[in-house]
Amino acid sequence: MSVYISEKPEGTLIAKITGEIDHHAARWLRMDIDTAINDRSPKKLLLDFSGVSFMDSSGVGLVMGRYKNMKERGGSVGLINMPDYIQKVMELAGMDKLLGGK
Repeated sequence: MSVYISEKPEGTLIAKITGEIDHHAARWLRMDIDTAINDRSPKKLLLDFSGVSFMDSSGVGLVMGRYKNMKERGGSVGLINMPDYIQKVMELAGMDKLLGGK
């Protein structure tokens, strides 16, 4: 598990997650992503799931926490490049409605 953080000029932070997201990995991902949010104060956070090979419910919690963090700062969150099974998990959890879909 790892996360690669990059930034677009218009204030968008991209967190590309790779590997497996379980409760152990989610803890480290939260810390890394939140540190980047605190350091860079983006307007939008994009969570890129293209490199995720496994995700349990901890991934939903990871997204919910980043959504709350960004909302408190007046920002937004988007989910991008989700494999089909992650898309389905997010839909079942109602995250597509909360985040405006893909």
